[in-house]
Amino acid sequence: MTLTLDGEDAAARVYREHSGRVLATLIRHLGDFDRAEDALQDAVTRALEVWPTNGIPENPVAWLITTARNKAIDRLRRERNFASKQDEIRAGTKLATEPVEIEEDDVIADDRLRLVFTACHPALAMEARVALTLRTLGGLTTSQIARAFLVSETTMAQRLVRAKKKIRLAGIPYRVPERERLPERVEGVLAVIYLIFNEGYSASDGDVLIRQELSMEAIRLGRLVCSLMPDEPEALGLTALMVLHDSRRTARVSPTGELVTLEEQDRSLWNRGQILEGLSLLDRAMRSQQPGPYQIQAAIGALHSRAATPEATNWPQIVALYDRLTELTESAVVALNRAAAIGMASGPGAGLAALADVENDERLRGYYLLHAAKADFLRRAGRHREAVANYDRALSLASNTRERAYLERRRQECSR
Repeated sequence: MTLTLDGEDAAARVYREHSGRVLATLIRHLGDFDRAEDALQDAVTRALEVWPTNGIPENPVAWLITTARNKAIDRLRRERNFASKQDEIRAGTKLATEPVEIEEDDVIADDRLRLVFTACHPALAMEARVALTLRTLGGLTTSQIARAFLVSETTMAQRLVRAKKKIRLAGIPYRVPERERLPERVEGVLAVIYLIFNEGYSASDGDVLIRQELSMEAIRLGRLVCSLMPDEPEALGLTALMVLHDSRRTARVSPTGELVTLEEQDRSLWNRGQILEGLSLLDRAMRSQQPGPYQIQAAIGALHSRAATPEATNWPQIVALYDRLTELTESAVVALNRAAAIGMASGPGAGLAALADVENDERLRGYYLLHAAKADFLRRAGRHREAVANYDRALSLASNTRERAYLERRRQECSR
């Protein structure tokens, strides 16, 4: 890795882009989620102290892993049970004083894939599986995960504590399970990968719209699961969905970093290679004739990808696919997306009527996209005063700087 940043910036960048990779390896080495997280924080603190003076290591990821393991050993030395814990650590890896080699990605011998399957053990509740992996592998904060689940930060923090405690007390192994056990884990694994991708595709807060490192990590994991389970249609469908969405990445952001909506995008910037890959994966998935939620969402993405212009989009077919998706899932977000599709297919009045059916859903009360969608249809219908009120509500809930800038621009258009 070549870094030209100063020490503090480099440490922040390595943590932001590689914390999931480092933490996954530390969990394997140390055998405990909390211990690994503490060790990583100690290592980052040390990096902030020494990198500005001594320079950035040739391999900063390996430096963090080695330093974190040494910090963990130091912590354990201060505990009464160090002797037994030292044997436990040494039994599964090299001594902390030896250099750490960063292994090449491999379908099975991959720490991040091990972490996904460990966190997605059937002994854990589904929401706990997803949240724990987002926290460790995705590097998301508790508040970011809480927003993804539409729950309070306190509730999510309690779920994370319980999940890590259960893994520790139950002795859940840190490994990819045997192939015959993969099907019982796949639902949680795919849910984790999808939420990691979503956070990368549209960051929940901060001043950047896209966290590319998370999107690429999710796609990489999706491809790994497809390699492990080549006949699993939903794994193929999810990977197709992510690749199709990611194909629009360059067009989604202006040269100044501003959000560009789907209908405003320069479609010549869409990555045709990724579109072809996504369509091929979707075709493989649909051959099973077992359509699931990810395959249906990928089919929606495929319709967008095939439309040469916004006007050419087959919105009635997209609505039909959302109808089918609504039958398969109780997701409030899916219901919201269906309402938005109805508005695009049949006009803003129809969209507002469809939104009326979902806007009282308690799960969407703090979801800014509900109010943004309503504001957009009101704007299209010429009801600008009402649109402004809904843009104000969306702005009060949105935390990403770029999305807020887009909403503010639309709001100003309605105020003129």
